[in-house]
Amino acid sequence: MSAVLGIDAAWTRTNPSGVALAADAGSGWHLVSIAASYAEFLGEPYSTDPHLAEKLLLKAKELTGQEVAIVAVDMPLSHQPIAARRASDDALSKAYGARHAGTHTASAIRPGPISAELTQGFARLGYGLMTRYSDGKLAEVYPHPALIEYMKADRRLPYKYGKIGKYWPDDTPVARIGKLRSIWQQIVTAVDTRLPGTAEALPLPPEGTKGKAMKAYEDMLDAAICACIGISVLIGDVQGFGDEVSTIWVPRR
Repeated sequence: MSAVLGIDAAWTRTNPSGVALAADAGSGWHLVSIAASYAEFLGEPYSTDPHLAEKLLLKAKELTGQEVAIVAVDMPLSHQPIAARRASDDALSKAYGARHAGTHTASAIRPGPISAELTQGFARLGYGLMTRYSDGKLAEVYPHPALIEYMKADRRLPYKYGKIGKYWPDDTPVARIGKLRSIWQQIVTAVDTRLPGTAEALPLPPEGTKGKAMKAYEDMLDAAICACIGISVLIGDVQGFGDEVSTIWVPRR
C-alpha cells in the first residue's frame, strides 16, 4: 500500500505548479487526484508558504489514508545551491540530447530559491533528496526523456502548448492545435496504461480552448507523468543521471 506525489513545479513564484497524486491500495496503481496548481490541490489560497511540503503531504494522506512513499518533482533539485549547470544536467543531456530531450540550464535566480525551499521543506519532514549515492524520498524527474522511454519514441514529443508555432511553423493555427491535441491524446493514453484514471481525469480540453486553460491542462499532464516516474522510482525501474549532489531519474524502457 503506497502513495506517490508528482509535482510539475514552476520555476517562478507567479506560475502555477501541477500536482498529481497516485496510490496503490493493494489492487494496483490509480490516479487519486490531479490539479493545475497547489491552491487547487490543497483547496485553499496559495502564494508562498514555508509549510508547503507539510501541507502537500498531509493533503495526500487525507485523500489516500497512506503516507507518501515518493515525491517526484520536475524541477532542478540539489544538495548544494544551484548556480549553473550540474553534473546531472550534463549526464542526462549526454544521454538524451541527440533526441532533443536535454535539460534546461538552471541558475541561482531561476529556480534557485524556489528549488532550495522545496528541497529543504521536504527534507525537514524526512523526504531527503535521492541521489545515486544516497537513499531518499524526494526524486528529481524529467518528463521529456520519460515519455521517450514510456512511449518508445525516437525523440522528444512536441507537446508544449507555448511552442506549437516552433513545432509546426508552416501550419495554420488551427492545424497546430489539432496536432497538439492528437499528441496530448497519445500521451494520456500511454500514461493511463501505467496510471489508470488518468484518461478519465484528463479528457482533452473543449475545442476552442486557448491560453491559460491550455497551459493548465499541460501542467496537469506533466504532473501525471511525474507521478508515473515516481512509481518507477519506487519499484526501482529507473536509471539515475548525476552524482552525490543531484540526480535526475528516468524510467527504463
